[in-house]
This record gives sequence, C-alpha cells and structure tokens, in this order.
Amino acid sequence: MTRRTQTLPEDYFRGIYASDPDPWHFTSSPYEREKYAATLAALPQPRYRSAFEPACSIGVFTRALSERCARLLATDLVPAAAEAARARCADRPHVEIRQGTMPADWPIGPFDLIVLSEFLYFLAPPDFAELVRRAGETIAPGGDIVLVHWLGETDYPLSGDGAADGFIRLSAAFAQVLSQSRTPDYRIDVLRAGTAS
Repeated sequence: MTRRTQTLPEDYFRGIYASDPDPWHFTSSPYEREKYAATLAALPQPRYRSAFEPACSIGVFTRALSERCARLLATDLVPAAAEAARARCADRPHVEIRQGTMPADWPIGPFDLIVLSEFLYFLAPPDFAELVRRAGETIAPGGDIVLVHWLGETDYPLSGDGAADGFIRLSAAFAQVLSQSRTPDYRIDVLRAGTAS
C-alpha cells in the first residue's frame, strides 16, 4: 500500500464528519470502549493538574478523561466535532474545547498530561517532528505523555507503530518510556518527561 506523503488536509476530515457525526463510532464501538478503559488504566497518576488532548473528536474520551483532571483542554480540527465535544462536556466547567489544527494551534502549557490518541499517523514527517517539539516545550517536568495508536493497515503518512516509535525516538531528549502495552488492534505507550535539574 502506498502511503500519503502529505499531512491529511482539513477537508478530508470535514468530509468524513459531513457524512456521519460519529464516523469512528466512538459512542457505540466495543473497540473504542475497551481502548478508552485501557488508556485510563495506563495513566500513571490518579489525578492531573492540567491536561491536553488534541484531536478529541466528539469528546467521548474527553468526558471520561475529565474525571482525572483538574483542568482539561481539548481540541479538534473539525468545527462540528469540536462543537459536539463542547456539548458533551457542557456540565464540566473545568473542560475547555477549542477548534484548531495540529501542530499549528498547539496551545501554551505547561501540561502535566498530554494524550496523543490515534491521530499522529495523519501527520507527514515535518508536521510530526514539529508536534513532538511542541510537546517537549509544553510538557511539565515529570509530566506524562500517553500515545495510543491503532495498528491496522492504512494509507496514512505513518503506520501506528511508525508513529509511536517515531515519537519515542524524537522525544528521547526530554522523555523516556515508562510503560508499554499492546493488543492485536492497538498499542499504548506512556512516556515520562524528565524532571528539571
């Protein structure tokens, strides 16, 4: 299979949501339910002060993650998805949903948790490297970065393993692997940022 060479454009995702408001079945898929539970179980800390979740889609995981965070900022590229996430988390005043692209609209930190779930493989290498750089600039000393990647075949710029392994390699100057788990369908990698000396 030939991989795309450019970051998937906004129109690609707008089109997906135009035909289905829940295109990946986040609200009903057993795969998503199990993966969300495994992701929450992988978090090393019971609570986080300030977390960031880019590519939050319609906010199903965002709502679950908010139980573990004093403050949670989530973003999505598609305005309709961000609006759905905002509605889903409307009763959570400590959750803020923004519309924005990655890595261009990466927010100012610091964050003691960054969750990068099932979207890094949409990025071409230059954007991917820029995202890793921004994660390094905004992760708090001792903070956690959680990578979640589907392992199926795609034509995305990166495979699930390629995205996870690439992030681990490029972030080695500021974060080290804390734990890793793998199922036939997805992998979860947890990195811990170095503490300030």
